[in-house]
Amino acid sequence: MTVLVRPKALGDYKVREFRMLIDGKWVDGAEGRTIERVAPGHGVTVSRYQAATKIDAERAIAAARRAFDEGSWPRMTASERSLVLLRAADIIAARADELAFLDAIESGKPINQAKGELAGAADIWRYAAALARDLSGESYNTLGDGTLGVVLREAIGVVSIITPWNFPFLIVSQKLPFALAAGCTTVVKPSELTSASTLVLGEILEAAGVPAGVVNIIVGTGSEAGAPLTSHPDVDMVSFTGSTGVGRLTMTNAAQTLKKVSLELGGKNPQIVFPDANLDEFIDAAVFGAYFNAGECCNAGSRLILHRDIADEVTAQIASLSAKVKVGDPLDPETQVGAIITPQHLEKIAGYVSAASSDGATVAHGGAALDLGMGQFMAPTILSAVKPEMAVAREEVFGPVLSVLTFETTEEAIRIANSIDYGLSAGVWSRDFDTCLTIGRRVRAGTIWLNTFMDGASELPFGGYRQSGLGRELGRHAVEDYTETKTLNMHIGQRTNWWMPR
Repeated sequence: MTVLVRPKALGDYKVREFRMLIDGKWVDGAEGRTIERVAPGHGVTVSRYQAATKIDAERAIAAARRAFDEGSWPRMTASERSLVLLRAADIIAARADELAFLDAIESGKPINQAKGELAGAADIWRYAAALARDLSGESYNTLGDGTLGVVLREAIGVVSIITPWNFPFLIVSQKLPFALAAGCTTVVKPSELTSASTLVLGEILEAAGVPAGVVNIIVGTGSEAGAPLTSHPDVDMVSFTGSTGVGRLTMTNAAQTLKKVSLELGGKNPQIVFPDANLDEFIDAAVFGAYFNAGECCNAGSRLILHRDIADEVTAQIASLSAKVKVGDPLDPETQVGAIITPQHLEKIAGYVSAASSDGATVAHGGAALDLGMGQFMAPTILSAVKPEMAVAREEVFGPVLSVLTFETTEEAIRIANSIDYGLSAGVWSRDFDTCLTIGRRVRAGTIWLNTFMDGASELPFGGYRQSGLGRELGRHAVEDYTETKTLNMHIGQRTNWWMPR
Protein backbone atom coordinates (compact mmCIF):
# COMPACT_ATOMS: atom_id res chain seq x y z
CA MET A 1 0.00 0.00 0.00
CA THR A 2 1.09 3.56 -0.74
CA VAL A 3 0.80 6.17 2.03
CA LEU A 4 -1.52 8.89 0.70
CA VAL A 5 -1.54 12.57 1.67
CA ARG A 6 -4.77 13.88 0.18
CA PRO A 7 -4.61 17.42 -1.24
CA LYS A 8 -6.47 20.17 0.58
CA ALA A 9 -8.31 22.90 -1.29
CA LEU A 10 -6.33 26.10 -1.76
CA GLY A 11 -9.17 28.08 -0.22
CA ASP A 12 -9.04 31.81 -0.93
CA TYR A 13 -5.78 31.66 -2.90
CA LYS A 14 -5.74 34.43 -5.49
CA VAL A 15 -4.42 33.69 -8.96
CA ARG A 16 -1.03 35.38 -9.51
CA GLU A 17 -0.87 37.59 -12.61
CA PHE A 18 2.50 38.04 -14.34
CA ARG A 19 3.81 40.21 -17.17
CA MET A 20 7.00 39.86 -19.20
CA LEU A 21 10.26 41.66 -18.46
CA ILE A 22 11.72 43.32 -21.56
CA ASP A 23 14.33 46.10 -21.48
CA GLY A 24 13.71 46.84 -17.83
CA LYS A 25 9.93 47.18 -18.21
CA TRP A 26 7.13 44.80 -17.24
CA VAL A 27 5.00 44.57 -20.37
CA ASP A 28 2.12 42.70 -21.97
CA GLY A 29 2.61 40.43 -24.95
CA ALA A 30 2.26 41.86 -28.45
CA GLU A 31 -0.95 39.91 -29.06
CA GLY A 32 -2.41 40.25 -25.57
CA ARG A 33 -2.92 36.49 -25.16
CA THR A 34 -2.44 34.75 -21.82
CA ILE A 35 -1.40 31.34 -20.53
CA GLU A 36 -3.04 29.87 -17.43
CA ARG A 37 -1.31 27.33 -15.21
CA VAL A 38 -3.43 24.74 -13.45
CA ALA A 39 -1.76 23.34 -10.32
CA PRO A 40 -1.08 19.63 -10.94
CA GLY A 41 -1.67 18.76 -7.30
CA HIS A 42 -4.86 20.77 -6.81
CA GLY A 43 -6.55 21.07 -10.20
CA VAL A 44 -7.19 24.82 -10.05
CA THR A 45 -5.67 27.79 -11.87
CA VAL A 46 -2.87 29.36 -9.84
CA SER A 47 -0.97 31.56 -12.33
CA ARG A 48 -1.65 33.60 -15.42
CA TYR A 49 1.09 34.85 -17.76
CA GLN A 50 1.32 37.05 -20.81
CA ALA A 51 1.98 34.74 -23.78
CA ALA A 52 5.00 35.73 -25.85
CA THR A 53 5.14 35.41 -29.61
CA LYS A 54 7.98 35.80 -32.11
CA ILE A 55 7.48 39.56 -31.90
CA ASP A 56 8.07 39.56 -28.15
CA ALA A 57 11.08 37.28 -28.48
CA GLU A 58 12.61 39.64 -31.03
CA ARG A 59 11.92 42.64 -28.76
CA ALA A 60 13.70 40.87 -25.91
CA ILE A 61 16.65 39.89 -28.11
CA ALA A 62 16.97 43.48 -29.35
CA ALA A 63 17.00 44.76 -25.75
CA ALA A 64 19.69 42.26 -24.77
CA ARG A 65 21.73 43.17 -27.87
CA ARG A 66 21.64 46.89 -27.03
CA ALA A 67 22.50 46.20 -23.40
CA PHE A 68 25.53 44.19 -24.48
CA ASP A 69 26.76 46.45 -27.28
CA GLU A 70 26.10 49.79 -25.60
CA GLY A 71 25.32 49.20 -21.93
CA SER A 72 27.33 49.16 -18.74
CA TRP A 73 27.09 45.51 -17.67
CA PRO A 74 29.85 44.00 -19.87
CA ARG A 75 32.07 46.98 -19.03
CA MET A 76 31.74 46.80 -15.26
CA THR A 77 34.60 45.45 -13.22
CA ALA A 78 34.27 41.85 -12.12
CA SER A 79 33.99 43.00 -8.52
CA GLU A 80 31.02 45.22 -9.40
CA ARG A 81 29.19 42.37 -11.13
CA SER A 82 30.07 40.07 -8.23
CA LEU A 83 28.47 42.43 -5.73
CA VAL A 84 25.24 42.51 -7.75
CA LEU A 85 25.13 38.69 -7.82
CA LEU A 86 25.73 38.55 -4.07
CA ARG A 87 22.86 40.97 -3.48
CA ALA A 88 20.66 38.79 -5.69
CA ALA A 89 21.61 35.70 -3.65
CA ASP A 90 20.66 37.48 -0.43
CA ILE A 91 17.25 38.47 -1.82
CA ILE A 92 16.68 34.94 -3.13
CA ALA A 93 17.36 33.61 0.37
CA ALA A 94 15.03 36.20 1.89
CA ARG A 95 12.22 35.31 -0.53
CA ALA A 96 12.89 31.56 -0.54
CA ASP A 97 9.55 30.58 1.02
CA GLU A 98 7.61 32.54 -1.59
CA LEU A 99 9.65 31.08 -4.45
CA ALA A 100 9.38 27.54 -3.09
CA PHE A 101 5.61 27.89 -2.78
CA LEU A 102 5.34 28.98 -6.42
CA ASP A 103 7.48 26.06 -7.60
CA ALA A 104 5.48 23.61 -5.49
CA ILE A 105 2.04 24.62 -6.71
CA GLU A 106 3.08 24.96 -10.36
CA SER A 107 5.26 21.86 -10.71
CA GLY A 108 3.63 19.62 -8.10
CA LYS A 109 6.89 19.02 -6.22
CA PRO A 110 6.77 18.66 -2.41
CA ILE A 111 7.14 21.97 -0.60
CA ASN A 112 10.05 20.81 1.57
CA GLN A 113 11.91 19.65 -1.52
CA ALA A 114 11.28 23.03 -3.15
CA LYS A 115 12.70 24.80 -0.10
CA GLY A 116 15.82 22.65 -0.32
CA GLU A 117 16.21 23.57 -3.99
CA LEU A 118 15.96 27.26 -3.14
CA ALA A 119 18.74 26.93 -0.58
CA GLY A 120 20.87 25.24 -3.22
CA ALA A 121 20.04 27.94 -5.76
CA ALA A 122 21.13 30.74 -3.42
CA ASP A 123 24.45 28.93 -2.93
CA ILE A 124 24.94 28.69 -6.71
CA TRP A 125 24.42 32.46 -7.10
CA ARG A 126 27.06 33.06 -4.42
CA TYR A 127 29.43 30.64 -6.12
CA ALA A 128 28.95 32.39 -9.47
CA ALA A 129 29.68 35.71 -7.76
CA ALA A 130 33.01 34.31 -6.58
CA LEU A 131 33.87 32.96 -10.03
CA ALA A 132 33.19 36.36 -11.60
CA ARG A 133 36.34 37.67 -9.92
CA ASP A 134 38.36 34.59 -10.80
CA LEU A 135 37.82 34.87 -14.57
CA SER A 136 41.16 35.54 -16.27
CA GLY A 137 43.14 35.12 -19.47
CA GLU A 138 46.71 34.09 -20.19
CA SER A 139 50.03 35.72 -21.10
CA TYR A 140 53.00 34.30 -23.01
CA ASN A 141 56.37 35.95 -22.41
CA THR A 142 58.16 33.00 -24.00
CA LEU A 143 57.82 33.85 -27.68
CA GLY A 144 61.11 35.71 -28.11
CA ASP A 145 62.29 39.24 -27.48
CA GLY A 146 60.10 40.70 -30.21
CA THR A 147 56.75 39.17 -29.27
CA LEU A 148 54.38 39.21 -26.33
CA GLY A 149 51.19 37.15 -26.47
CA VAL A 150 48.10 37.85 -24.39
CA VAL A 151 44.91 35.78 -24.46
CA LEU A 152 41.83 37.69 -23.35
CA ARG A 153 38.63 36.07 -22.17
CA GLU A 154 35.56 38.09 -23.11
CA ALA A 155 31.81 37.65 -22.59
CA ILE A 156 30.34 35.79 -25.55
CA GLY A 157 27.47 38.27 -25.94
CA VAL A 158 23.70 37.68 -25.93
CA VAL A 159 22.69 34.32 -24.42
CA SER A 160 19.29 32.65 -24.78
CA ILE A 161 18.51 30.58 -21.68
CA ILE A 162 15.68 28.06 -22.03
CA THR A 163 14.70 26.08 -18.94
CA PRO A 164 12.32 23.14 -18.25
CA TRP A 165 9.38 22.69 -15.92
CA ASN A 166 10.76 20.16 -13.47
CA PHE A 167 13.21 22.35 -11.49
CA PRO A 168 12.06 25.86 -12.34
CA PHE A 169 14.25 27.96 -10.08
CA LEU A 170 17.17 25.59 -9.59
CA ILE A 171 17.95 25.10 -13.27
CA VAL A 172 17.77 28.78 -14.21
CA SER A 173 20.21 29.27 -11.32
CA GLN A 174 22.60 26.77 -12.91
CA LYS A 175 22.82 29.00 -15.98
CA LEU A 176 21.91 32.65 -15.50
CA PRO A 177 24.32 33.73 -12.73
CA PHE A 178 27.31 32.33 -14.64
CA ALA A 179 26.28 34.13 -17.83
CA LEU A 180 25.90 37.35 -15.84
CA ALA A 181 29.21 36.81 -14.06
CA ALA A 182 30.93 36.66 -17.47
CA GLY A 183 29.33 39.96 -18.51
CA CYS A 184 26.74 38.54 -20.91
CA THR A 185 23.22 39.81 -21.46
CA THR A 186 20.35 37.36 -21.65
CA VAL A 187 16.86 36.41 -22.73
CA VAL A 188 15.34 33.79 -20.42
CA LYS A 189 12.39 31.61 -21.40
CA PRO A 190 11.17 29.30 -18.64
CA SER A 191 8.69 26.54 -19.37
CA GLU A 192 5.19 27.91 -19.79
CA LEU A 193 4.10 25.34 -17.18
CA THR A 194 6.28 26.70 -14.36
CA SER A 195 7.22 30.31 -15.08
CA ALA A 196 6.22 32.09 -11.88
CA SER A 197 9.43 31.78 -9.85
CA THR A 198 11.58 32.84 -12.82
CA LEU A 199 9.46 35.95 -13.28
CA VAL A 200 9.86 36.76 -9.59
CA LEU A 201 13.59 36.32 -10.16
CA GLY A 202 13.30 39.22 -12.60
CA GLU A 203 12.03 41.39 -9.73
CA ILE A 204 14.90 40.19 -7.56
CA LEU A 205 17.52 41.07 -10.16
CA GLU A 206 16.05 44.53 -10.62
CA ALA A 207 16.27 45.08 -6.88
CA ALA A 208 19.84 43.76 -6.84
CA GLY A 209 20.92 46.35 -9.40
CA VAL A 210 21.02 44.48 -12.72
CA PRO A 211 20.66 47.17 -15.42
CA ALA A 212 17.72 47.30 -17.83
CA GLY A 213 17.99 44.93 -20.78
CA VAL A 214 20.60 42.67 -19.21
CA VAL A 215 18.02 40.07 -18.16
CA ASN A 216 14.84 39.81 -20.21
CA ILE A 217 12.20 37.18 -19.34
CA ILE A 218 9.45 36.01 -21.66
CA VAL A 219 6.91 33.20 -21.31
CA GLY A 220 5.54 31.20 -24.21
CA THR A 221 5.56 27.93 -26.08
CA GLY A 222 8.64 26.55 -27.72
CA SER A 223 7.29 26.99 -31.23
CA GLU A 224 6.24 30.61 -30.75
CA ALA A 225 8.69 32.06 -28.22
CA GLY A 226 11.48 29.50 -27.97
CA ALA A 227 12.35 28.95 -31.63
CA PRO A 228 13.40 32.58 -32.30
CA LEU A 229 15.71 32.43 -29.29
CA THR A 230 17.61 29.54 -30.86
CA SER A 231 17.89 30.83 -34.44
CA HIS A 232 18.05 34.64 -34.29
CA PRO A 233 21.36 36.04 -35.65
CA ASP A 234 21.69 38.51 -32.75
CA VAL A 235 21.87 35.64 -30.24
CA ASP A 236 25.45 34.44 -29.68
CA MET A 237 24.79 31.37 -27.52
CA VAL A 238 21.94 29.11 -26.46
CA SER A 239 21.87 27.31 -23.11
CA PHE A 240 19.05 24.76 -23.08
CA THR A 241 17.87 22.15 -20.59
CA GLY A 242 15.08 19.79 -21.59
CA SER A 243 14.33 16.66 -23.57
CA THR A 244 16.80 15.14 -26.00
CA GLY A 245 14.32 15.56 -28.85
CA VAL A 246 13.96 19.30 -28.32
CA GLY A 247 17.72 19.50 -27.78
CA ARG A 248 18.24 18.15 -31.30
CA LEU A 249 15.83 20.77 -32.67
CA THR A 250 17.70 23.47 -30.74
CA MET A 251 20.98 22.40 -32.35
CA THR A 252 19.39 22.43 -35.78
CA ASN A 253 18.05 25.95 -35.30
CA ALA A 254 21.31 27.22 -33.83
CA ALA A 255 23.27 25.76 -36.74
CA GLN A 256 21.69 28.34 -39.05
CA THR A 257 24.02 30.97 -37.57
CA LEU A 258 26.64 28.62 -36.06
CA LYS A 259 26.05 29.87 -32.53
CA LYS A 260 27.45 28.14 -29.48
CA VAL A 261 25.09 25.63 -27.86
CA SER A 262 25.11 24.14 -24.37
CA LEU A 263 22.65 21.29 -23.83
CA GLU A 264 21.67 19.42 -20.66
CA LEU A 265 19.30 16.71 -21.82
CA GLY A 266 17.84 13.38 -20.78
CA GLY A 267 19.14 10.47 -18.78
CA LYS A 268 18.42 6.82 -18.05
CA ASN A 269 20.72 6.47 -15.10
CA PRO A 270 21.81 3.09 -13.71
CA GLN A 271 22.77 2.08 -10.21
CA ILE A 272 24.98 -1.01 -10.31
CA VAL A 273 24.89 -3.02 -7.08
CA PHE A 274 27.28 -5.80 -6.05
CA PRO A 275 26.61 -8.38 -3.30
CA ASP A 276 29.20 -6.87 -0.93
CA ALA A 277 27.50 -3.44 -0.91
CA ASN A 278 25.99 -1.88 2.20
CA LEU A 279 22.49 -2.85 1.18
CA ASP A 280 20.68 -0.84 3.85
CA GLU A 281 22.25 2.36 2.59
CA PHE A 282 21.71 1.40 -1.03
CA ILE A 283 18.01 0.58 -0.58
CA ASP A 284 17.38 4.03 0.87
CA ALA A 285 19.29 5.60 -2.04
CA ALA A 286 17.40 3.50 -4.55
CA VAL A 287 14.04 4.69 -3.28
CA PHE A 288 15.25 8.28 -3.17
CA GLY A 289 16.83 8.10 -6.62
CA ALA A 290 13.73 6.66 -8.23
CA TYR A 291 11.04 8.82 -6.63
CA PHE A 292 12.72 12.17 -5.97
CA ASN A 293 10.69 14.86 -7.76
CA ALA A 294 8.21 12.09 -8.67
CA GLY A 295 10.88 10.69 -10.98
CA GLU A 296 10.51 13.78 -13.19
CA CYS A 297 14.24 14.27 -13.10
CA CYS A 298 16.87 13.74 -15.81
CA ASN A 299 19.18 12.45 -13.07
CA ALA A 300 16.72 9.92 -11.62
CA GLY A 301 18.15 6.52 -10.75
CA SER A 302 15.55 4.81 -12.92
CA ARG A 303 17.57 1.67 -13.73
CA LEU A 304 18.75 -0.74 -11.06
CA ILE A 305 21.32 -3.23 -12.30
CA LEU A 306 21.47 -5.77 -9.46
CA HIS A 307 23.76 -8.74 -9.11
CA ARG A 308 21.66 -11.85 -9.65
CA ASP A 309 22.57 -13.29 -6.24
CA ILE A 310 20.85 -10.43 -4.40
CA ALA A 311 18.23 -9.27 -6.91
CA ASP A 312 15.15 -10.90 -5.40
CA GLU A 313 15.97 -9.94 -1.82
CA VAL A 314 16.88 -6.35 -2.68
CA THR A 315 13.83 -5.86 -4.89
CA ALA A 316 11.56 -7.06 -2.08
CA GLN A 317 13.19 -4.66 0.38
CA ILE A 318 12.89 -1.73 -2.02
CA ALA A 319 9.22 -2.58 -2.50
CA SER A 320 8.73 -2.68 1.27
CA LEU A 321 10.33 0.75 1.70
CA SER A 322 8.44 2.14 -1.31
CA ALA A 323 5.18 1.29 0.46
CA LYS A 324 6.12 3.81 3.16
CA VAL A 325 6.69 6.70 0.76
CA LYS A 326 4.13 9.46 1.29
CA VAL A 327 2.45 10.54 -1.95
CA GLY A 328 0.07 13.46 -2.35
CA ASP A 329 -0.46 17.11 -1.51
CA PRO A 330 2.61 19.09 -2.63
CA LEU A 331 1.97 21.69 0.09
CA ASP A 332 1.95 19.18 2.95
CA PRO A 333 5.37 19.06 4.69
CA GLU A 334 5.01 15.29 5.10
CA THR A 335 4.75 14.64 1.35
CA GLN A 336 7.72 12.96 -0.35
CA VAL A 337 6.28 12.43 -3.84
CA GLY A 338 4.02 15.12 -5.26
CA ALA A 339 1.89 15.43 -8.36
CA ILE A 340 2.65 14.60 -12.00
CA ILE A 341 3.09 17.70 -14.13
CA THR A 342 0.12 17.20 -16.52
CA PRO A 343 -2.61 14.62 -17.15
CA GLN A 344 -1.00 13.87 -20.52
CA HIS A 345 2.33 13.09 -18.90
CA LEU A 346 0.64 10.81 -16.35
CA GLU A 347 -0.91 8.92 -19.26
CA LYS A 348 2.52 8.56 -20.87
CA ILE A 349 4.04 7.15 -17.67
CA ALA A 350 1.18 4.67 -17.27
CA GLY A 351 1.69 3.66 -20.91
CA TYR A 352 5.31 2.69 -20.26
CA VAL A 353 4.27 0.55 -17.29
CA SER A 354 1.52 -1.15 -19.30
CA ALA A 355 3.86 -1.85 -22.23
CA ALA A 356 6.54 -3.29 -19.93
CA SER A 357 3.98 -5.60 -18.32
CA SER A 358 2.88 -6.78 -21.75
CA ASP A 359 6.52 -7.45 -22.67
CA GLY A 360 7.04 -9.70 -19.64
CA ALA A 361 8.10 -7.39 -16.80
CA THR A 362 6.54 -7.89 -13.38
CA VAL A 363 4.96 -5.07 -11.38
CA ALA A 364 6.61 -5.58 -7.98
CA HIS A 365 5.02 -2.48 -6.48
CA GLY A 366 2.54 0.22 -7.51
CA GLY A 367 1.92 0.38 -11.21
CA ALA A 368 -1.13 2.64 -11.42
CA ALA A 369 -2.33 6.20 -11.16
CA LEU A 370 -3.79 7.34 -7.83
CA ASP A 371 -7.13 9.10 -7.43
CA LEU A 372 -6.76 11.58 -4.56
CA GLY A 373 -9.81 13.67 -5.40
CA MET A 374 -7.92 16.44 -7.21
CA GLY A 375 -4.81 16.74 -9.32
CA GLN A 376 -2.91 13.80 -10.88
CA PHE A 377 -0.65 11.36 -9.05
CA MET A 378 1.24 8.15 -9.80
CA ALA A 379 2.02 5.39 -7.33
CA PRO A 380 5.74 4.68 -6.79
CA THR A 381 6.29 1.76 -9.13
CA ILE A 382 8.84 -1.05 -9.37
CA LEU A 383 9.15 -3.24 -12.45
CA SER A 384 11.22 -6.42 -12.03
CA ALA A 385 12.31 -8.98 -14.63
CA VAL A 386 13.04 -6.10 -17.00
CA LYS A 387 15.17 -6.94 -20.03
CA PRO A 388 17.74 -4.48 -21.44
CA GLU A 389 15.94 -4.31 -24.79
CA MET A 390 12.60 -3.17 -23.31
CA ALA A 391 11.55 0.43 -23.89
CA VAL A 392 11.18 1.01 -20.15
CA ALA A 393 14.86 0.10 -19.74
CA ARG A 394 16.09 2.29 -22.59
CA GLU A 395 13.85 5.35 -22.76
CA GLU A 396 13.31 8.18 -20.29
CA VAL A 397 9.96 7.53 -18.58
CA PHE A 398 10.26 10.68 -16.45
CA GLY A 399 8.05 9.36 -13.69
CA PRO A 400 8.29 7.39 -10.42
CA VAL A 401 9.05 4.11 -12.18
CA LEU A 402 12.02 1.93 -11.28
CA SER A 403 13.22 -0.79 -13.68
CA VAL A 404 15.16 -3.71 -12.18
CA LEU A 405 17.68 -5.59 -14.35
CA THR A 406 20.23 -8.19 -13.30
CA PHE A 407 23.85 -9.13 -14.09
CA GLU A 408 26.37 -11.82 -13.16
CA THR A 409 29.78 -10.33 -14.04
CA THR A 410 31.29 -6.87 -13.89
CA GLU A 411 31.69 -6.89 -17.66
CA GLU A 412 28.00 -7.64 -18.11
CA ALA A 413 27.01 -4.84 -15.73
CA ILE A 414 29.16 -2.34 -17.63
CA ARG A 415 27.76 -3.54 -20.95
CA ILE A 416 24.16 -3.06 -19.76
CA ALA A 417 24.94 0.36 -18.30
CA ASN A 418 26.51 1.55 -21.56
CA SER A 419 23.98 -0.08 -23.90
CA ILE A 420 21.66 2.94 -24.21
CA ASP A 421 21.89 6.33 -25.92
CA TYR A 422 22.15 8.35 -22.69
CA GLY A 423 25.11 8.99 -20.42
CA LEU A 424 24.17 11.54 -17.79
CA SER A 425 24.98 9.80 -14.51
CA ALA A 426 25.38 6.42 -12.82
CA GLY A 427 25.94 4.90 -9.40
CA VAL A 428 27.98 1.94 -8.18
CA TRP A 429 27.65 0.21 -4.82
CA SER A 430 30.39 -2.04 -3.46
CA ARG A 431 32.71 -2.16 -0.44
CA ASP A 432 35.54 -3.03 -2.84
CA PHE A 433 37.00 0.25 -4.02
CA ASP A 434 38.70 -1.43 -6.97
CA THR A 435 35.25 -2.46 -8.18
CA CYS A 436 33.93 1.06 -7.71
CA LEU A 437 36.79 2.63 -9.62
CA THR A 438 36.53 0.09 -12.43
CA ILE A 439 32.86 0.97 -12.89
CA GLY A 440 33.58 4.67 -12.45
CA ARG A 441 36.20 4.68 -15.19
CA ARG A 442 34.38 2.48 -17.70
CA VAL A 443 30.73 3.57 -17.50
CA ARG A 444 30.27 6.41 -19.96
CA ALA A 445 28.44 9.09 -17.99
CA GLY A 446 29.14 12.62 -16.84
CA THR A 447 28.80 11.86 -13.12
CA ILE A 448 29.48 8.57 -11.35
CA TRP A 449 28.42 8.25 -7.71
CA LEU A 450 30.35 5.75 -5.60
CA ASN A 451 28.33 4.37 -2.67
CA THR A 452 25.95 7.33 -2.80
CA PHE A 453 23.47 8.76 -5.29
CA MET A 454 22.37 12.20 -6.47
CA ASP A 455 24.69 14.16 -4.22
CA GLY A 456 25.93 17.43 -5.65
CA ALA A 457 27.66 20.73 -5.01
CA SER A 458 28.12 24.01 -6.85
CA GLU A 459 31.81 23.17 -7.28
CA LEU A 460 31.19 19.93 -9.20
CA PRO A 461 30.54 20.02 -12.98
CA PHE A 462 27.28 18.52 -14.23
CA GLY A 463 26.47 17.26 -17.72
CA GLY A 464 26.38 14.16 -19.85
CA TYR A 465 27.85 11.99 -22.58
CA ARG A 466 26.21 11.16 -25.89
CA GLN A 467 22.52 12.10 -26.12
CA SER A 468 22.52 13.46 -22.56
CA GLY A 469 23.92 16.72 -23.85
CA LEU A 470 26.85 18.94 -24.71
CA GLY A 471 29.01 20.86 -22.27
CA ARG A 472 28.93 21.14 -18.49
CA GLU A 473 27.21 23.35 -15.96
CA LEU A 474 28.48 24.34 -12.51
CA GLY A 475 32.08 23.84 -11.42
CA ARG A 476 35.02 26.22 -11.52
CA HIS A 477 34.90 26.62 -15.31
CA ALA A 478 31.18 27.44 -15.50
CA VAL A 479 31.69 31.15 -16.19
CA GLU A 480 34.21 30.34 -18.94
CA ASP A 481 31.44 28.55 -20.87
CA TYR A 482 29.88 31.97 -21.50
CA THR A 483 33.06 33.52 -22.91
CA GLU A 484 35.18 33.66 -26.05
CA THR A 485 38.97 33.84 -26.13
CA LYS A 486 40.80 36.52 -28.11
CA THR A 487 44.52 36.49 -28.85
CA LEU A 488 46.54 39.70 -28.82
CA ASN A 489 49.85 39.10 -30.59
CA MET A 490 52.03 42.14 -29.86
CA HIS A 491 55.29 43.09 -31.51
CA ILE A 492 57.98 44.75 -29.39
CA GLY A 493 60.66 46.99 -30.90
CA GLN A 494 61.49 47.43 -34.58
CA ARG A 495 59.75 45.00 -36.92
CA THR A 496 61.87 43.14 -39.46
CA ASN A 497 60.75 43.41 -43.08
CA TRP A 498 59.96 39.81 -43.96
CA TRP A 499 57.72 39.85 -47.05
CA MET A 500 59.06 42.21 -49.69
CA PRO A 501 62.78 42.92 -50.06
CA ARG A 502 63.85 46.58 -49.75
